[in-house]
Amino acid sequence: MFAVVGVSGQVGGAVAHTLLAKGKTVRAVVRDEEKGEPWKALGCEIAVADLNSPYALVAAFADTEGVFVMLPPNFDPSPDFKEVRSIVHSIRWALDNANPQRIVALSSIGAQSEKPNLLSQLHLLEHELGTLATPLVFLRPGWFMENYIWQLGNAQETGVISNFLQPGDKPLPMVATADVGQTAAELLLETWPGQRIVELEGAKRLSPREIASTLAEILGHSVQLHDVPRNAWESVFASTGMKNPAPRIQMLDGFNEGWIDFESGEAHTRKGTTSFETVIRSFLAKTERR
Repeated sequence: MFAVVGVSGQVGGAVAHTLLAKGKTVRAVVRDEEKGEPWKALGCEIAVADLNSPYALVAAFADTEGVFVMLPPNFDPSPDFKEVRSIVHSIRWALDNANPQRIVALSSIGAQSEKPNLLSQLHLLEHELGTLATPLVFLRPGWFMENYIWQLGNAQETGVISNFLQPGDKPLPMVATADVGQTAAELLLETWPGQRIVELEGAKRLSPREIASTLAEILGHSVQLHDVPRNAWESVFASTGMKNPAPRIQMLDGFNEGWIDFESGEAHTRKGTTSFETVIRSFLAKTERR
């Protein structure tokens, strides 16, 4: 039995699907019964547990070969990260008391950095779970290719996408969520002593300009890259309703300045196989079927 947190999202869903495809029994951890219905139909056991409810999480994680855990995305955290601190404490306590055979925790590229930024949430996760005695892998993927799905509307309608990863010609480590989920599932099926860090990116690094070019090819018209000036970022993010854009800006600075990167270097990262083109074409195909 493998317990999987976040099955309603892209990464957690990919973990669960991969395990099911390999004939494994999956306990899908969901916030409410309704979210568990599609997974129940696939043969999963359902555990209803909020990430801030450690006792419910103990029941969800108990009697398992492995547990996949991840934090819910929070792009606008409080300045002191109080929300994530509460969730991390809850997850750590539950894992310690449930005592699964092994754990795979979704982290991020740059989680090792001490500099404050949006990914500090994963730094906190690694620091807290790192005190567990259970065999544990921190899976650190690069920038999710799916982040560009939010730009598809602009690319289709205006032929322009906003860019905060600058310079636009700089190749960056990106990866598809399908590869992240598959890798996490494969790690859950392994055995190892102690703690490990696995860093994951796609088969080749991509620059934002290459992203725009690929979108142009898929959409059949020109797609231009608009580099948003650094001094406009705060007002741009605030206009979307963000209350605390500073961590997001700090993260983007980290990518642009190079201090958010893989700790082991490109030569030592695992490589996924899903291309950016596949990610976008797959999304568009699903959209057309709805």
